[in-house]
Amino acid sequence: MRYKHPVAALGATALALSLVALAFAVLPSTVVPLAMGDAGSSGSDAQGHLDLRNTRIRNRFAYIAPQCYVLNRDETNAVLNPCYVCHQRGKVPNYLDDSDFQLSYQMTEQGLTNPWSNLFEDRSARIESLGDGEILEAVRTSNYVTEAGELILAQRLADLPVTWDLDGDHHWDGYRPDAYFRFDSQGFDLDPDDGYTGWRAFAYYPTPGTYWPTNGSAGDVLIRLPEAFRRNGQGELDPTLYALNLAIVESLVKGADVAIDPVDENLYRSDLNKDGSLGWTNLVRYDWAPLEGRTMSYLGQAGEQQTAGKLQLAAGLFPEGTEFLQSLRYLDLTEEGRVQPAARMKELRYARKQSWYNYRELKGLVDRENAERREYENNTIKEVPGDYERGLFAQGWVYQGFIEAADGSLRPQSQEESLYCMGCHSGLGATTDTTFAFARKLDAGAHQRGWYHWSQKDASGLDEPKVEIQGAGVQYEYSDYLMYTRSGSDFLDNAELRGRFFNADKTPRAEAFARLHTDISQALMPSAERALALDKAYRTIVEDQDFVHGRDANIAPFSWALPIVPPDLPTGVEQAANPLAFGGCFAADDACVPDQLEAKDADPWASLITGVGMDGPKGARDQADWQDVSATD
Repeated sequence: MRYKHPVAALGATALALSLVALAFAVLPSTVVPLAMGDAGSSGSDAQGHLDLRNTRIRNRFAYIAPQCYVLNRDETNAVLNPCYVCHQRGKVPNYLDDSDFQLSYQMTEQGLTNPWSNLFEDRSARIESLGDGEILEAVRTSNYVTEAGELILAQRLADLPVTWDLDGDHHWDGYRPDAYFRFDSQGFDLDPDDGYTGWRAFAYYPTPGTYWPTNGSAGDVLIRLPEAFRRNGQGELDPTLYALNLAIVESLVKGADVAIDPVDENLYRSDLNKDGSLGWTNLVRYDWAPLEGRTMSYLGQAGEQQTAGKLQLAAGLFPEGTEFLQSLRYLDLTEEGRVQPAARMKELRYARKQSWYNYRELKGLVDRENAERREYENNTIKEVPGDYERGLFAQGWVYQGFIEAADGSLRPQSQEESLYCMGCHSGLGATTDTTFAFARKLDAGAHQRGWYHWSQKDASGLDEPKVEIQGAGVQYEYSDYLMYTRSGSDFLDNAELRGRFFNADKTPRAEAFARLHTDISQALMPSAERALALDKAYRTIVEDQDFVHGRDANIAPFSWALPIVPPDLPTGVEQAANPLAFGGCFAADDACVPDQLEAKDADPWASLITGVGMDGPKGARDQADWQDVSATD
């Protein structure tokens, strides 16, 4: 709910300019970084391990992302809108609608002071002092797996440092890494003996902004379903059955048909394509309407558990026991100077769906949170149960993370560092069952139907995804984001992308957007020079171990980050942008037939772009007409 004392009467232009002046006038007294090496912990042991057992939270608002403190203006005071990527009307069973956050800065009163002091730190001298060869040598050394194939972090957790052992039982009670990042041709992860670990890599369209490599890190995501999804009724491991169950989950999460490799339905006694008979098919048909008597089912032991009521199934939700694993990595260069993910990890993030919440229960959670916001005028603090050793809990999921220690190894995140992750995974309209990536998995027409790791094939040559926005038709998603931010960054600071896609007078470069439509790496990947600078910038944060003050790699201080946000500050955005659908299949009759996507003329991208410019942040048509990539403002 909005505060009762808005300051809109100042006028948008005067307000923005006065805020910028205020921000930098008060910066020295309001933003005081900790001394180097002070991560808010109680110190280190003799081996240099941070003592994580001190779970005191200095920043109770660590779940408010640093991007939320960015003033959404450019140097001419034009209104921008990076906020819609996260804050939007959710799609059922995500009942959260936080699209009003696009319209004003709605923060609890105590959270108005920006706690992310690293955003303002000038790292230029330290970046300059670190040589290119030095940083490349570092990022090319894995801190996750040895040359012999041993998992370094798993070994450290097995021989648990006392300073990581929260409950003192000499046993790590959370996730122990067990993925080897050795993938076969189907994206399945293999251990050193070529056995299946259950993890499977998938390629996806990165969410616009922060997780584009050009803004700091290369990321990947793996999924794993419980053992029952991998075994047939006789208890035998069946990779084909497992792949089919993953396709069923994909269909349910996306609410769409999913093309598969041809399979005989008689082998699994399941009518996958819903044609009323058992035979050969290359399609998992989405057909879930339980109130009309139409549902879907898993295969093998998972199907038996579903029939027995021990396993749940619903559209838009993952089954109990689903796990995700994400690595965030430094940026490396090939011999030709192309940017690629590095061997060294910055973070390893883990999630597991521990409990099932049905639609009614999920709506109840949102209703209660909205009621608290109304009662306390949004002046509430999010309470997140759990701890860094077992993980933090939200809507049936447990989240846990590991981050780079000063010596370059991976360590568990502290309690406060873990809280940072929960703002995005426990209350955003943009998520699907609290997650981001899987709903954006590449579709059937992609290489290996989207089941591969970025190390096997990078993003170059991928067609730009499309998004349907309420009242605006179908738009090119990344192009739209670039137009909304004029920089391709949530912090509005990526000068390289700005120069790549816009002229000096801020009109779009037609040829750059045309290339982006058929190759998303044009937006995702930085130059070699920028990649090395981002690596060096992040390395200074690792040296300081002050992640509690921000972990975003800023080559220079973020000039649009506000140290203090006035209560209920209006953004100047008059119309919230609400995405309705995402993907590459927008047929006129809403029918999407994945097993026909591979035909050359089945998906004429340009002709499916129905939006000819959408109402922009100011309520005026200041977006681009993608038919001729011409500005309309």
